[in-house]
Order: sequence, then C-alpha cells, then structure tokens
Amino acid sequence: MPPSSLTPTDVARAFDPSRLEQARRLRAMTKADMHRLVGVSAAAIGQYERGEIVPRAETISALAAALDVPISFFTLGRPAVRVEVAQASFRRLRSTTVGQQQQATAYAELVWELSRYLEEYVEFPDVDLPDWAQSESDDAPDPVSAAQLMRSYWKLGTEPIPHLVYQLEQHGILTVLFSMKEDELDPKRKIDAFSISSLPRPIVVLTPDKADDVLRHRFSAAHELGHIVLHHGRHGTDSQMERDADTFAAEFLTPRDTIQNELPRRINLARLDDVSQRWGVSIHSLLYRCKELEFISDSTYRRAWITLNAVKPTTHSIRDFPGERPELMKNALALLDEDGTPLADVAADLRVSVKTVRRLADIDEPAAPRLSLVRSSDDGDRRQADPINPHSEQEGGTAMSNRSSISGRFISNAAAARHPRTSVTESGANRTSATQHRSAITGHYITPAAAARHPHTSVTENKKK
Repeated sequence: MPPSSLTPTDVARAFDPSRLEQARRLRAMTKADMHRLVGVSAAAIGQYERGEIVPRAETISALAAALDVPISFFTLGRPAVRVEVAQASFRRLRSTTVGQQQQATAYAELVWELSRYLEEYVEFPDVDLPDWAQSESDDAPDPVSAAQLMRSYWKLGTEPIPHLVYQLEQHGILTVLFSMKEDELDPKRKIDAFSISSLPRPIVVLTPDKADDVLRHRFSAAHELGHIVLHHGRHGTDSQMERDADTFAAEFLTPRDTIQNELPRRINLARLDDVSQRWGVSIHSLLYRCKELEFISDSTYRRAWITLNAVKPTTHSIRDFPGERPELMKNALALLDEDGTPLADVAADLRVSVKTVRRLADIDEPAAPRLSLVRSSDDGDRRQADPINPHSEQEGGTAMSNRSSISGRFISNAAAARHPRTSVTESGANRTSATQHRSAITGHYITPAAAARHPHTSVTENKKK
C-alpha cells in the first residue's frame, strides 16, 4: 500500500515505537511538551516509545500533527540507524542542551537514511582515507603530521584549498549543510558542526545556525575531518580531542612551511586580511597561527585579538560560495528526477515531507509565485493613469482609483466592487473632482454603494482640484 494512502488505523497496526521517539527528537520536544500538544500524559508518550502500548488511531493523527511528520513516518518497514550523542563530535557541548544534541543526531539518522536510499540508484564516491585513518586503526599520527599526510594522500600540495567541502565529498565523506532552526527568530540553536565516523560512510554535518560565515564554515569542516581521521569514532567531551582537531584543521588549511612565509612578523591587520582572502581562513585563525609559530608574543596576541573583535571583520554567507556547499545528495536527487523519480516520490518512500528532504540535501525552496490582478471585462471604462501623480498605480495602462484597506495597494474597479468593505475610493489633488465617502465608525473611505447602504454611519466629503 502506498504510504500516502495509509490511514491512522493502518499505521496503528504497523506502529514503530522508535519512529515516534525519533520524530520527537527531531522537534527537540520533551514528553511534557507532547502532553501539552497532544493531550495524552507524558507517561503515555513514554509507553508508546517503549512499545508497551500502541496509540489509538486518533492519537496517531494528533502525534503526527504535533511533530509535523506524515502519519506514515510512524510505520515499520524501512532501514533505520540509531546515532547516540556520544558517537557525535559536538564541538562545544557546554553551549548546547541535551535536547539540541539529540535533535542533531536525529537529523544525522535521516541523513543516513536518505544517503542509503540514494546509493541504491546513484553511485557515490568510495571512501578514500589512508589505512591509519580507518575506523579500525589504532595508529593515528600526531595532528600536524596527520594533516600533512592527508594533504599528500589527497594530492592537495601545499597551496590553498579552494573548495574544501568539494574535496570531502570527492573522497567519499558525506557532507551536509542544513539549519536546525525552526525559524529565523529562533535564538536557541547552538549547534556549530559535528561528525560521525561510526557508520560505514563518515558524515560531516555543517550548519549556519551559530555563524553563517564561510571562513568559519571551512575551519569547521577541516576540524571535523580531523576528528574522523584522528579519533575513529571515539568522541565525547575530551577537550584534548578538540584541541587535536583544531591543530589538524590549522595545519590542513594553512601548512606551516608555506604560511610562515606569508604571515607578518608584526601585527598588521591589513596584511592578515590579504592572507585571509588568499587562504580562505579567518583573520582570527591567522592571528592564532602567528602566536603558535612564535611570530608574536602572548600579550601582543591578546591586544590584537581585542582590536580585531572591536573592528569586526566582514563575514560572507556560506550560500554565496557554491564550492563550499555540499552537492553530492543534491546532484543525486537531480539525477533521480531526470530518470523519472521526482523529489515527492523520494520523500514518500522515506515517509518524510518534501520539505525535510530539501533541508537534508540543501535544496533551496522554490520561489513563491507572484500574484497579479486579473483584468475583467467591466474595467474598460477606467481612466488612463496620470503620470504626474506618484500615487497612481496602473494595471494594463489604466488608472487605479481604488485602494485596498488591507494591503494599501491600488486595485481595479472590478476588484473594489467585489470587495466594497475592504476598499477605499480615492480622488487626490491630481485627479478630477469627485465625492468621497468616509465611514464615521472606522474612519476609512468607503465606496458610494456602501455609503448608500449605511447613510447614518458615513460622511460625504467633496474635494475639488
């Protein structure tokens, strides 16, 4: 039976408790949140998720509405994976709540499901890592040596890497970029970037939620590559692992044997800005590199850091740099579409919404259609617009003397006649003399017909040129 034709009763018969728990994590909701939205107790939500009882059909509909998923999402019958928070390399655990971490890993699970689905039809690049970087290896070199070896293994030389995310994807590392914010005003999302190397194909998750800055984004991608090749799935709260990944990223992006010839020996922010643009790393990172290479003292570094924070260098959005946006899954979906499997079918097979697939594959939402008024046959007697009058808008070369009291825009006579209660008839200083009618209750101008229907609640005003 197609997922779209499933009824709540059908879903109840094939209910998968783990999918309810996953959907709740995707929305970063607690059981108490679900209680308030659905009307069943938090204890009952827990029983549903543990498989102790099956929700009734009407409850399934309420759960799907609260969690913004199709009801078919809750059904058995498709591959799934569970990613624990301890398996993900969150860069700053202290700044993220448990709910946010669980939300991020739930998204990573869907990334795995989408990639697995796509790999059944589209050939992805093989994972291309040296033996010492494999998940079963216990012989990783130090971070600086690892970065140098990775550059050599991928034949990147010692010059700047122009498209870092492209390189990750070409060597089989699944990289995704999406926001976990519910809307633009959501200030709570603190997830910066994380990676998962415990799955057959390593995954790097990047997000603009904390800072939509391409230079920070590139460093985050290199940092997560460091986790993948150095730590082999051993993640957690170890601050030393974070420092190792930072050291790896700095050497991978700016090899010391090359960058030391370009860095100033005295603080020169203009010079650092030039180097920043050439190498694709932030001035803050280069400033730290100067201190690390002992070109400047700790006190000079601190003063320069304070100055730099006061200046606030210009940032550039990730979305302005196509080579730093993941393309692998987006291109795979495009290939499927060309082959006759549109995005809606992929979403239906995965039992998620089209919006979710777009988010996971970093596909921009289609632009909203532009609406315009349809000219009707009874608009033929409208006057030509006066080009001198700045308040006169035209439609089909005809003057618009009626203004919508909802949108504030001029509308056609026919539209005003159809909606007399939401339109104002105007004649300004540059129009011919006319009689205007104003509602004594609302203060808005109304049509002559409306004034005639309500003579006791309207005011007639005469205005001449």
